[in-house]
Amino acid sequence: MATLNRTFRVDDFEAIARRRLPKPIFDFYAGGAEDERTLALNRDVFQRFGWTPRVMTGSGTPDLRAALLGRDAGMPVIVAPMGAVGYGCIEGDQLLGQVASDFDIPYTLSTTASTSIEQIGASVPGRKWFQLYPLKDRALMKGLIGRARACGFETLIVTVDVPVGGKRERDLRNDCSMPFRFTARNLAAFASRPAWALNLLRHGPPGMPNLSALAPASKRASSLAPSVGAEFDHAFGWAGLAEIRKQWDGPLLVKGILRPDDAERTLHAGCDGVIVSNHGGRQLDTGIPALAALAAIVSRVDGRTPVFFDGGIRRGSDIAKALCLGAAGVLVGRPLLYGVCAGGHAGASRVLTILRDELSRTMQLCGAPSVNALGEDLLRDLAGAAAAA
Repeated sequence: MATLNRTFRVDDFEAIARRRLPKPIFDFYAGGAEDERTLALNRDVFQRFGWTPRVMTGSGTPDLRAALLGRDAGMPVIVAPMGAVGYGCIEGDQLLGQVASDFDIPYTLSTTASTSIEQIGASVPGRKWFQLYPLKDRALMKGLIGRARACGFETLIVTVDVPVGGKRERDLRNDCSMPFRFTARNLAAFASRPAWALNLLRHGPPGMPNLSALAPASKRASSLAPSVGAEFDHAFGWAGLAEIRKQWDGPLLVKGILRPDDAERTLHAGCDGVIVSNHGGRQLDTGIPALAALAAIVSRVDGRTPVFFDGGIRRGSDIAKALCLGAAGVLVGRPLLYGVCAGGHAGASRVLTILRDELSRTMQLCGAPSVNALGEDLLRDLAGAAAAA
């Protein structure tokens, strides 16, 4: 696509997606909770750290390969779990999985994805992880775990930061819920993007096939809408996590950790890693940015378990900063979502190419020959330096 040839940073894809998608859909993807302060802080916090590069290291082109849960990956990146991707790109889940395979990195399927576990299992040849929301219906949850195992998913991620949905005011103004429902108030916005609307009419509204048991008579999103939020287990606790640990014999990660003591408890629960995340600023507004929580959690677990990072990645240099602060790898969500909405497989591939090239360039400029050579000595906390001055 000619448009993609003029993309030089991942933010370019957000602008393309904004033009192509109806406002309620774009706002659902882009928005955060309440005043969206945490959403903004997730990005702004990266500017708190400046580089102190090593010079004349003679290291040449850096090696981007990384070990993610004991297996080599093409770079220290995981495609983050995302729900309702099908509203932006009908086959978006499959395309993101296939692009992840192309780059030799893991792809994560969300419980609320527009595509079933079985479809991803059959269409994505590379590494597959599954993200699980705790559900009140334990039989349904156990069934999802079993389906993921049967379809070749190697890692289970349990998201624990949704005891209640965040107040996302963009969605309230747009009369937009998850799953999406068409109402008199939002219909005009959908009609304003005729190419998008025609494609939706041709294929039909995406559902949530992994949760179709909540509406046995139909898999359409509209029939699921009253049930999905009510089915999330708002009282989920450590005993529930222990129950999941017994049901899943592969690597188990816990996503939504911002406190060192909670990270410690996941170790005692037998989990295999944590993901430092505030749900992309979509849950608790004015919560701390994810990057601000990373170093303390890494220090607390002290090498006993890998710590992954999720939140605000928009540059390859952001990936490098998270790795310097101790992350074993980073999850990338919105940039890839915008990429697949803007240009399908080619768009998502272009996003990963940009991030990979920026990461490589940053490492070379900093004198880091491999991802293992990225450490805190390469960063200066500019806020701390200013305070000391």
